[in-house]
Amino acid sequence: MENFGIGSWLQRRRPKSGSKTALISGDREVSYEQFADRTVRLANALRARGVAKGDRVAYLGENHPSFLETLFACGTLGAIFVPLNTRLAPPEIQFQLQDCGAGTLVHAGSLGDLAARGAAGTAVATLVVVADVAGDGSSPAVATGVTGGPTAVEDFEDLVASGSDQPLDEPVTLDDGAMILYTSGTTGRPKGALLTHGNVTWNCFNVIVDFDFSSQDVALMISPMFHVASLDMGVLPTLLKGGTVVLEPKFDAGRTLELIERHRATTISGVPTTYQMLAEHPAWATADLSSLNKLTCGGSAVPMRVLEAYEARGLRFSNGYGMTETAPGATTLPAARSRDKAGSAGLPQFFTDVRIAAFDGSTAAPGTVGEIQIKGPNVIPEYWNRADATAESYAEGGWFKSGDMGYKDDDGFVFVSDRIKDMIISGGENIYPAEVEQAITELDAVGSVAVIGVPDEKWGEVPRAVVLLREGAQLTEEQLRRHLEGRLARYKIPKSVVFVDEMPRTASGKIRKADLRKLSSIQP
Repeated sequence: MENFGIGSWLQRRRPKSGSKTALISGDREVSYEQFADRTVRLANALRARGVAKGDRVAYLGENHPSFLETLFACGTLGAIFVPLNTRLAPPEIQFQLQDCGAGTLVHAGSLGDLAARGAAGTAVATLVVVADVAGDGSSPAVATGVTGGPTAVEDFEDLVASGSDQPLDEPVTLDDGAMILYTSGTTGRPKGALLTHGNVTWNCFNVIVDFDFSSQDVALMISPMFHVASLDMGVLPTLLKGGTVVLEPKFDAGRTLELIERHRATTISGVPTTYQMLAEHPAWATADLSSLNKLTCGGSAVPMRVLEAYEARGLRFSNGYGMTETAPGATTLPAARSRDKAGSAGLPQFFTDVRIAAFDGSTAAPGTVGEIQIKGPNVIPEYWNRADATAESYAEGGWFKSGDMGYKDDDGFVFVSDRIKDMIISGGENIYPAEVEQAITELDAVGSVAVIGVPDEKWGEVPRAVVLLREGAQLTEEQLRRHLEGRLARYKIPKSVVFVDEMPRTASGKIRKADLRKLSSIQP
């Protein structure tokens, strides 16, 4: 085969695991043979409609087989897959579609209004509706009053059925782009991280080696695949090994416990909030969890009370650190070290190097805080159409600058001590304050604003806006939040607002967020 990217995986897997179940979605089971056949048909159908190598195809929807069929069809053609976060507001969807230049948008029928509004005024010419995807039980939505949108609408199943079953072998190398995933921007606009086929493949190798994945694994995906951690750390390694992936469109603690029993799931992944909600569910004490052997967690450290709840059931976590730009794994804390190295992000993944850079650019000594930098075949080569951001993100020697501060102990374990970029992680979602601040400053009453993260029992941390009003201006918390509705995803909207008489600033006029966090009047 001339296709060495992920688009060839299903064709290579077909003769090895043809009748084995690849995907489970609700009551539907899809074998590797069926998965491969549908993907080829979809790829041929997209090619017949003009999708070629390098073109971008976007997807807006929750976990569903059509998500993966679209991903692998793109890989078959050498096209670039662009998953979109379903929690975004229409202007945010519109920006990402404009930025990547996607000509086709596949979307869940229940998200028809969001898709149409987001696609309006972009290069999207065709909407493909997955009619049976309605994660909230609703019927397909239809946008009204939207002008300047796509000119064609097709049904996903009709599109698949129209495609030829003849195999395709488009030349694709590991250096070719596989997908674009958007990261929240520090300057108010997200950046598209271009992951190559090599980035994705080597990340899967890291996962398979460090987490000991096998063809017998059953991965229950309770986190959305539009997040790179769920897709690249769970779904793709499982499929590469010939295991089974169980897709859930929405997380529900009770249903998750039931599905672990029903499908004898061996692995689940999530954020600390996910695991906390499972442990607090009434069915936790009696649920059969004996099949589980891999629990992976990212976003932040697992609280001790949650760790102890799982240890009481004979389960341990593998924690880790990474980012979209590293596809996403950078370090892994083995489950066996979750106690003696508590608080650590772990060791560098097998085919990845991690160093701590001192302020002079040299490698910092153990115990010395510096910037965490990553290098390896899983690190992206560039940001989409952002040469400036790309140039700023790499240090001499090809090290990717994470923007996070940390240190290594004498055993080489990485500890993350602070975030240079002030990123807030709320329930596993990354929030960059600059984006929220930019939206708030659109209000005439706002003189200046700073968004910081404050502790939250359920979500780990949540955004809080600290606002200095213009002289004589009036603004309420309700008015501010109402202004952000529809402009930003709900999880980005500050959960609380504090009005202050002055802002602590540096000599150059920049707000001292560290000082804000110390003020008793600002904290919960």
